[in-house]
Amino acid sequence: MDDHTPGDISVLTTLFDHNAWANLKLLDFCAALSDAQLAATNVGGYGSILDTLRHIVEAEVSYVERVNGRQPMQPLTPAASAGFATWKEAVRWANDELLQLAIAARTDTLVRQRTPRQAIAYPLASLMVQAVSHATEHRTHIATLITQLGIEPPDMSVWTYMDEMGQFQD
Repeated sequence: MDDHTPGDISVLTTLFDHNAWANLKLLDFCAALSDAQLAATNVGGYGSILDTLRHIVEAEVSYVERVNGRQPMQPLTPAASAGFATWKEAVRWANDELLQLAIAARTDTLVRQRTPRQAIAYPLASLMVQAVSHATEHRTHIATLITQLGIEPPDMSVWTYMDEMGQFQD
């Protein structure tokens, strides 16, 4: 598995497109929940549904910012970060940016950033894996919370994505 020769980018494109589709599907679903439902929380998750949604979106934007300092046209400020429309636009923007970063990543491509205590560097490819796995983990937390409210959460599986994208062939 050490052969990293360039090839078809359809896997990366599909991976990031599914991630964005699932985030948008969950945001659309949660936009219809009441304030009390959005405040629901449980042990073992990140926080409330609303806080976890905000965390997913802010994290994806932060991954891009760590690499190239870019922010969406409408940056996620505390005042603007509470709106579903702003979050959805940020998800779309981050997906495009993350995909381009993933396509550009090579074995030796490093992200260099300063933390409050030190300067660190780590592989860009690993940050791209973090972006997708992080969102998946937190979408699962939210789906669990929704289920505990007695509501059927949206199906964010790849199978449903493939169906909605018309990818099944006869």
